[in-house]
Amino acid sequence: MPRRDNDEYKSDPELLRGVTSFDYKDAELLKKFMTDRGKILPGRLTGANAQQQRRIKKAIRSARTMGLLR
Repeated sequence: MPRRDNDEYKSDPELLRGVTSFDYKDAELLKKFMTDRGKILPGRLTGANAQQQRRIKKAIRSARTMGLLR
């Protein structure tokens, strides 16, 4: 299995600019915080602080439960 480059998931503070809330119905926004395999990216890669990361996690898990995300 080929290894991934570390450059693929670099910290991007632009992801959070202009985002005021994380709604579970906004699947396109939530996909930016997930890998191509559906795992939640850690805050150190997304640039989210602890509170934002908890909100992202909760929204993604709700969207998965509702069937909006895989």
